[in-house]
Amino acid sequence: MPRLFGTDGVRGVANQELTPELAFRLGRAGAAVLAGETRHRPRFLIGEDTRISCAMLEAALVAGLTSAGADVSLCGVVPTPGLAYLTKELGFDAGAMISASHNSFEFNGIKFFQGDGYKLSDALEDRIEAAVADAAGPDAAGLRPTGHALGRRSHLADGAARYEAHLRAAAGADLSGLRIVVDCANGAMSAIAPTLLASLGASVAAIGDRPDGLNINDGCGSTHLSGLARAVADHGADLGIAFDGDGDRMLAVDEAGATVDGDQILAILSLDLHRKGLLAGATLVATVMSNLGLDQFAAREGIRLEKTDVGDRYVLERMREGGYRIGGEQSGHVILLDHATTGDGILTALRLLAVLRERNVRLSEAARTMFVYPQVIRNAKVPNAAKHRALEDGDVRTACAAVEAELDGRGRLLVRPSGTEPKVRVMIEGEDRTRIAVLAEELVRIIEGRLGAPAPAKED
Repeated sequence: MPRLFGTDGVRGVANQELTPELAFRLGRAGAAVLAGETRHRPRFLIGEDTRISCAMLEAALVAGLTSAGADVSLCGVVPTPGLAYLTKELGFDAGAMISASHNSFEFNGIKFFQGDGYKLSDALEDRIEAAVADAAGPDAAGLRPTGHALGRRSHLADGAARYEAHLRAAAGADLSGLRIVVDCANGAMSAIAPTLLASLGASVAAIGDRPDGLNINDGCGSTHLSGLARAVADHGADLGIAFDGDGDRMLAVDEAGATVDGDQILAILSLDLHRKGLLAGATLVATVMSNLGLDQFAAREGIRLEKTDVGDRYVLERMREGGYRIGGEQSGHVILLDHATTGDGILTALRLLAVLRERNVRLSEAARTMFVYPQVIRNAKVPNAAKHRALEDGDVRTACAAVEAELDGRGRLLVRPSGTEPKVRVMIEGEDRTRIAVLAEELVRIIEGRLGAPAPAKED
């Protein structure tokens, strides 16, 4: 049976895979496991993004938590990093974020945070998963207090304002004179990012800032940068910033509309810290999906580059183990441990803007810190139950070997199951973008042919 928790919480199509019944059981199990040995009534904080299904899942999650005797505070729509910050800052025992991040609106997810604001370890998730299974059986009665022992629900009205104040304190730059376009993905950053950047002096044009429950990540945000590039040109802006639906990642475009991805942002920020003698261990943490150009940048600048499995949680684990302060992913998850316990899109944007201001350079110039090798990523649609078997299939392995032989050391191939979606991701780097795109698409065709859902039978 596939693991309930993926790389970023429990995720699936709302009301089909992630049902209210599952959310209820996650609430009960989360209360039992995360409250631990506390001598007081456990306190949980819940935040959400702007999806239509958040209200349904929030009600079920609250029911599960309070039925297990936990008190719950609701802070409404808030970015995931804001939920993590508030959980720690206000002394909650745990937090839960209802969001499917960059996924389209029909998906949703639930991810838990410990009282210190960090995401859960695999071991803690495994304990919750086991408790979910137990809660579905006869032992559920042990998690059902009555009378005064039931949990209570309340509202944290100023949560977003507290988070915004924290960001303002960490900003580190006067943005007066900068012209910025910000794409909020019709998500959790919509009510925060434009006003915050304007309050720091920037001239701000906002797009993707009108969430309606259905349009989160829909042709906008960090996974769809073409609209941001057009808006930067239309407004004659200095740069554009794009978030994903829950605001824990950020990508940018420069004044000419060229994409500046997470690897380039990591290079800019880590080099600034290194030159100031503030890069702990002279080390940057990234993932195996990072561009070859990041390896070359690090070697040139005397920075040690450590790589982890894909997923910001694994980057964070390595950072904490080694005492490192900066790490992240090409997708725009950037973790700055001096200021946050998780990836934070608006915090990353603020630090990037501060570096540009201090160096008095445009983003296009700063981005040349790192050369980006052509890289293509294609997704093979494969059922969740089959996606982890991709590299066990003989035909797929033969096809991968043929690709690697053609690259002949002048590029690389990575095939991995998505941690959050029913897909197998194929990434190829090489010197010829056209050719590697053809190779990736052929490999996707083979994976889908071997592991994809069977075609529906034709009617007579």
